[in-house]
Amino acid sequence: MSDAERPQILLTNDDGIRSPGLWAAAEALSALGFVTVAAPREQASGSGRSMPPSSDGSIRREQVSVGGQEWTVYAIGGSPAQTVQHAIFELMPELPDLVVAGINYGENVTTSVTISGTVGAAMEGAAFGVPALAISLETDREHHLSYSDLIDFQVAAHFAQLFGGLLLTKTLGPDVNVLKVDVPSSATLETPWQLTRLERSRYYLPRGPQRQDLAEPGRVDYEVISDATGFTPGSDAYTLRVERAVAVTPLSLDMTSRVDFEDLRRMLDGAS
Repeated sequence: MSDAERPQILLTNDDGIRSPGLWAAAEALSALGFVTVAAPREQASGSGRSMPPSSDGSIRREQVSVGGQEWTVYAIGGSPAQTVQHAIFELMPELPDLVVAGINYGENVTTSVTISGTVGAAMEGAAFGVPALAISLETDREHHLSYSDLIDFQVAAHFAQLFGGLLLTKTLGPDVNVLKVDVPSSATLETPWQLTRLERSRYYLPRGPQRQDLAEPGRVDYEVISDATGFTPGSDAYTLRVERAVAVTPLSLDMTSRVDFEDLRRMLDGAS
C-alpha cells in the first residue's frame, strides 16, 4: 500500500516543532497511517484555540530523524490551531482522516482545557469535521515548558497509538468531537483507562505578579494543586492524580450549557 493509500494523519502539538513528545507520537502513529507533522515554530503552550493576528504564517521544511528514518516536517509561524489550518489548506492533498495533538509535556485536565494549545489544536481539527485526539503526559511543573530528555514518552505513545487507531476505525457519535487523553507519569502499558468528565475545580492555580510598580514587567504564573483528594470521583483530575489511571475525556465543540431552556427562560423573565 502506498503512502497516499494509507490513512492520513495530521500530527501537531503546542510545545513546538522541537518537542521530543511530538516525535514519540510520530513514530507510534506511523504504524497506523501516513503522518504529516506540522507544529508551531516556537513554544506555544497556553495558546488555546487562538488565532493571533501577529502570526506570520510562514512554513519552513525541516529534516528530522524519527525512529531511525529521515522525515520532512513543517515548522509554522502560528498558534497550534493556526498550524492545523495551514496544514489542512496547504500541506495535505485532502482532509486528514485523523488529527492528533501531543504528546504534551504536562497534563491537561479540568475546565482549564480551554487554555491548552494541545486541546485547542485538536478542537480546530474537529471543527473541520475530522476525528481528533489530544494526548498529554503528566510531568512535574518544571518540565512543562521544557524539552527535557528526562521524560519518557513511550507509554504515552502507546496510548496515542491505541486511541488513534480507535478513532480511525470507530464512529463515536455526533457530540464527541475530541478525545482528550491524560496519561499518569507512573503509567505502564498495562495501566487501565477510564472514561471521565472534566473536573470543575481548579487544577492549575494562578499566582499574581510580585512587583513594586505596575509599570514593571510582570506575568501571572501558576502552580499545580498539591492535594488532589478533593476532586470529584469520575473526573479527569481525580482519575489521573488519585486513581493513577489514564483519563479519557470526550469533548464536544458545543459548549452550550446542559440546562432546561424553559426553566432558564422562566428565571430570566422573572428577573425582569
